[in-house]
Amino acid sequence: MLNGFFCLYLQSKVTLSATVCLFMRKMITILGPTASGKTSLATALAVRIGAEIISGDSRQVYRNMDIGTGKDLDDYLIDGRQIPYHLIDIVEPGTKYNIYEYQHDFLNVYDEITKRGVPIILCGGSGLYIESVLNGYKLMPVPQNPELRKQLEGKGLAELTEILVSLKQQNHSNMHNTTDVDTSQRAIRAIEIETYYAQTPVEGRNAPIIDSLIIGVNIDREERRRKITDRLKQRLDNGMIDEIKSLLDKGIPAENLIYYGLEYKFITEYLIGKTTYKEMYEGLEIAIHQFAKRQMTWFRGMERRGFTIHWVDAKNSMEENIKEIERLWQ
Repeated sequence: MLNGFFCLYLQSKVTLSATVCLFMRKMITILGPTASGKTSLATALAVRIGAEIISGDSRQVYRNMDIGTGKDLDDYLIDGRQIPYHLIDIVEPGTKYNIYEYQHDFLNVYDEITKRGVPIILCGGSGLYIESVLNGYKLMPVPQNPELRKQLEGKGLAELTEILVSLKQQNHSNMHNTTDVDTSQRAIRAIEIETYYAQTPVEGRNAPIIDSLIIGVNIDREERRRKITDRLKQRLDNGMIDEIKSLLDKGIPAENLIYYGLEYKFITEYLIGKTTYKEMYEGLEIAIHQFAKRQMTWFRGMERRGFTIHWVDAKNSMEENIKEIERLWQ
């Protein structure tokens, strides 16, 4: 690494075993918990440095799931200028997009943008997805295991979580954070993946060496809680329930929406008559607060795993934070 430039060893399905030296600035990663203002910071910075944004969000990949996933696409239009973004609205709702697909899609987009010599900002709050491209997890598609799924049928979330923790310890794996496994469906899939890796030793292809300046947006806990509550009310007022109802009306099974967790889980359960509006609202508000706490736990874990995260304060002005990022980026 010299003066912020780097040589990228790129092995992907697009360019197998190719060595590409890219004389460009390192990528900037902006991460933070929900409601921290990371997207607005990323788009403002993108205008300043002429960058394109790659989303690091596990749910914003789905089309027609806009309000519930907090895409905030208006943030990508600044003073009449559209900020190019990637990995948003790329798959149909009801499908189960996974981390393998994300890594594959990220590398393709990353390769295409770097060939044009354009700066890249990776922005999101899905710690596992972000870490998978920064850390170079060796990923491969994992097929479903019907026999294993049958064995796991009927087990509660607590028992499934214990199984997952045991497998993670055996595999020395960071692939799944148990706090992110909030439904039995997700837990079973996580166990399926870890079991496959335990039983199928793989060399795996080398992931690209992606040098990135990592910026974390730190927000005061009480301010974060206030913003989460305010934003939830705003999204409900803006039609989030109708958005999810329209997905059900299109024939997407309720269990597929519940699989996505948070807004989709609680509102779907309300729409199918499983809970009252009051139960839905109170349960969802608590769940989002817990999710934000888990996000911060993941990011602190990244630091323990060797990543350097430069934290900026959400209370600062946008200009202050952009100047600090530019200083670090030099």
